[in-house]
Amino acid sequence: MYYPEPISKLVDSFTKLPGIGPKTAVRLAFFVLNMKEDDVLDFAKALVNAKRELTHCNICGHITDQDPCVICQDQSRDESVICVVQDPKDVIAMEKMREYNGKYHVLNGAISPMDGIGPEDINVPSLLNRLKDEQVKELILATNPNIEGEATAMYISRLVKPTGIRITRIAHGLPMGGDLEYADEVTLSKALEGRREL
Repeated sequence: MYYPEPISKLVDSFTKLPGIGPKTAVRLAFFVLNMKEDDVLDFAKALVNAKRELTHCNICGHITDQDPCVICQDQSRDESVICVVQDPKDVIAMEKMREYNGKYHVLNGAISPMDGIGPEDINVPSLLNRLKDEQVKELILATNPNIEGEATAMYISRLVKPTGIRITRIAHGLPMGGDLEYADEVTLSKALEGRREL
């Protein structure tokens, strides 16, 4: 179907976003066309500002508008514990829980030989430097429970073990409210493996 070039470019731009197919992209493009011009300008400014003003914290790798980030600056947090996550979104998920009061280290990726991503392509060297400089007693590996996340956790674990720092892995398994009959074999096996005493 033919659209004027400005609409085609807008549709193409939306299809570059994850989870946006051609139909949704067309719907979004026409939605933008029906917005007030001020709202469209604000939307465009928000996109540009997010890209220009955000950077990665030079200590933990989290996305921030100030360097170091707010979490790294917070003196009330427990500096003896670092939670290692794959993405900035994971830090936000952990913070929403309001249970964890340590520091973070964001890898900004995971080891994936199939995609040509090795340990040198993610934020591992700066983690090792932090472990030399800071008084870290525990490293919590909170990478995703998939092949890449597990490979990354194992790699970091092997590198850090000789230092004597306690290494833990977040538990994986059944979600609260889930039914056993709907769980797949891997999830059930992880839940069994991570069982604890009551």
